[in-house]
Amino acid sequence: MKNLWKVIIVLLLVSAVAAVVVLKRAENLSDRPMKTISDSNNSLVMNVEAVEVKKLPRLVDLGADKCIPCKMMIPVIEELTKEYAGRLQVEFYDVWKNPAYGDQYGIRVIPTQIFLDPNDKELYRHEGFLSKEDILAKWKNFGFDFSGKK
Repeated sequence: MKNLWKVIIVLLLVSAVAAVVVLKRAENLSDRPMKTISDSNNSLVMNVEAVEVKKLPRLVDLGADKCIPCKMMIPVIEELTKEYAGRLQVEFYDVWKNPAYGDQYGIRVIPTQIFLDPNDKELYRHEGFLSKEDILAKWKNFGFDFSGKK
């Protein structure tokens, strides 16, 4: 019975410390400027710290996880995402699962790759499979050379 009381007291103390930490962190965050962001459907809304975000050129790949050329694009997209993180923003949208993205970008066939400058101005659009080398060459044509180190 004594051991049970000891466990209960320890759990209460741990809970109290955790509550103080959470409240203190919330108090610190409330002093910072916040901005609200949401997805394109306004279905997800969250507050994040207002931080100056470096605008990056974007490659948007619109496809589906079941079409053959789209499946061929997956390793290319994954490599670009990993190798050029912080220099190139790579996004994939499955238009069979979420047709709104197809409408938003006005695509006719999948896969479609859209090259956007840091101000979201469309630079180029390609329909069908596009190799990593061809993607990097196209970016280089637009003045974005990702071949150097970060």
